[in-house]
Amino acid sequence: EPRLLASVMVEARFAPGTHEVYQVPVAFRPVDDGWSESVIAEAGGMTIYDALADPEEGQALLELMRANARLESEHAVSEFHWVEGTRDPGPSAVVRPMGAEQSNSSLVFDEALALKLYRRVEAGINPELELLRFLTDHGFESVPALAGWYEYTGRLMEATLGMMQEFLPGARDGWELALDGLGSEPEAFLERVRALGEVTGRLHTALGSDASNPAFAPEEPSSESLGLLTATIDEEIERIFLDLPEEESVEAIAGRGEDVREQLRLLTHVGSAGKVIRTHGDYHLGQTMLADRGWVVLDFEGEPARALPERRRKRSPLRDVAGMRRSFAYAASASEILRGVVPPEDWEDRAREEFLDAYVDAVDPSLLPASRHGVEQLLSVFELEKAVYELRYELNNRPDWVRIPVAGILRLLEVPAR
Repeated sequence: EPRLLASVMVEARFAPGTHEVYQVPVAFRPVDDGWSESVIAEAGGMTIYDALADPEEGQALLELMRANARLESEHAVSEFHWVEGTRDPGPSAVVRPMGAEQSNSSLVFDEALALKLYRRVEAGINPELELLRFLTDHGFESVPALAGWYEYTGRLMEATLGMMQEFLPGARDGWELALDGLGSEPEAFLERVRALGEVTGRLHTALGSDASNPAFAPEEPSSESLGLLTATIDEEIERIFLDLPEEESVEAIAGRGEDVREQLRLLTHVGSAGKVIRTHGDYHLGQTMLADRGWVVLDFEGEPARALPERRRKRSPLRDVAGMRRSFAYAASASEILRGVVPPEDWEDRAREEFLDAYVDAVDPSLLPASRHGVEQLLSVFELEKAVYELRYELNNRPDWVRIPVAGILRLLEVPAR
């Protein structure tokens, strides 16, 4: 039966000077009524459909990776890569879609490997591939092992199109695990929080371990970097406090914009800020899973709204730590909002401290400010940045959740800054 698999690069143009590029995997085969739901078009007796709707096409992508294939056309080259030593599921692998996703599409092969195909692509190496390749090469086991990838070079750009990695059957999502734990055994989950802090410390140590690799070598932050960060947060605070609605949910911080900005200025007198390294970039409970071998960290793409060069920028590892500590605040409140379970009063405080204590014990100390006070002060800057972002997001999207960033901002107003 004649068939053809293609990856179409579609450029969407918007306002003058702006555009986005999307990958659309398509397959062609003789018209078949059985594919009516996934048909994109019909032409010349051939059905054109979303290739990832057909397990056979997923198998074709796997075979191209296994063969380290190179496909050339008049205007583009696609290269496929396979990591030596990866368990090969073979030509009879059972292929299924992973499920609903926001910006990518994923297939699972024999419950052992997962192919993530990036729908929106940007010029340059995807940070998820870059970080997983580095961590796999450096023997860090608390991530899904990299199995393969494929990339495109053509008129529009050079870009990563997809990545194959280890799939973790039976592993439990960190966010759901936290909510379940708060409803049944909140003390037991705190023990897991400590283990997560240790894994995070080892992750940052691994990411900062290779001084010979310019893309990963730890660097001293420039004298302007913290000032630029402070100025950016300061502007966001000013904007959002000017626009606060007259609602009960934000009453506790209404009119306190200047207090928040002053607290930010005090917090940034931190002295040594440690080093900047490659980081996860979008770290929270939903980016972790608890597997048989312990905590595993996922999804190293970074914040999707940021441009790829910004997602590859080196930052303080404490920015990841701040993201996870804000995630504990969200879990404590979501337990009540979503499940009607009020967590123990001190649970969030204890989760924050258990995580940080284990993290500081495990991480390379040269990456952090010299003192514990300096660590906590710089952490407060990053948590304030996160909470202000959360406040704007929740006001626009989930008014019932606004109380979570409001409580975070109030907490940070109480942090002693000296």
